[in-house]
Amino acid sequence: MAPELCAQLGAVQFTAAGQRRRLEAVALEEPLELRLEQPAGALTLAVLMRTPGHDRELLTGWLVSEGLLPAAFSLWPGQNPNVWHLSTPEHARLAHGARLAVSSSACGVCGTGSIERLAVRAGRPRWTGEALLPELVSVLPERLQAAQTGFAATGGLHGAGLFSAAGERLCAFEDVGRHNSVDKVVGWAVSRLPLTNHLLCVSSRAGFEIVQKAVMAGVAVVVTVGAASTLAIDTAQTFGVTLCAFTRQGRFTVYSAPERIRK
Repeated sequence: MAPELCAQLGAVQFTAAGQRRRLEAVALEEPLELRLEQPAGALTLAVLMRTPGHDRELLTGWLVSEGLLPAAFSLWPGQNPNVWHLSTPEHARLAHGARLAVSSSACGVCGTGSIERLAVRAGRPRWTGEALLPELVSVLPERLQAAQTGFAATGGLHGAGLFSAAGERLCAFEDVGRHNSVDKVVGWAVSRLPLTNHLLCVSSRAGFEIVQKAVMAGVAVVVTVGAASTLAIDTAQTFGVTLCAFTRQGRFTVYSAPERIRK
């Protein structure tokens, strides 16, 4: 059970044996507003629907994904835990990139609507590690699931984890939005270690936004439990990202850059 990720709510369960009232663990979802402090007054940069917790990592990763991460900044929560504040000398540049809409927990495209627009903002991620063993790749979802206490309790949270080239899990986060869990991973890693020899594993399908965030963060290998979409595959092929989908013990499918997997 992960009480910080879920709430206990009353529900009625119907089965072939009849019905019964019971408490259900339900994933938390609340809005998180990021306000940019500037001389003319505060400006809302984004409102993200997320599972509370690790908000600093989430917002830092979001700034990376948006191409807005300043060289110097301060980030702090206000009296309302769902409102955070950002101060930076680069406030004019960030204000220009402000997103006025709400980002739901279901969609994390984050202002990048096409591969062409992404190419203007990001280069090809580099891989500095050795070729990966297939058996190592295939067990990453299982190692990620071991850290998904919120999913075990609710069935309603996605997970993302960062792994070394040797398969060591370095961090793992959960959220109602699969893209939010990735942002939390990126936000955790951005000031700690280079991402050129690490793997991103996600418990969901490989949508465009997952590959987009990997590209913006400089992650060259992405492993997902579910299927990959055509736009995710096209993006991975364009940027040379090794994209592995349908991953489980003993098998996975590689859609781009298979040369990083040892034969």
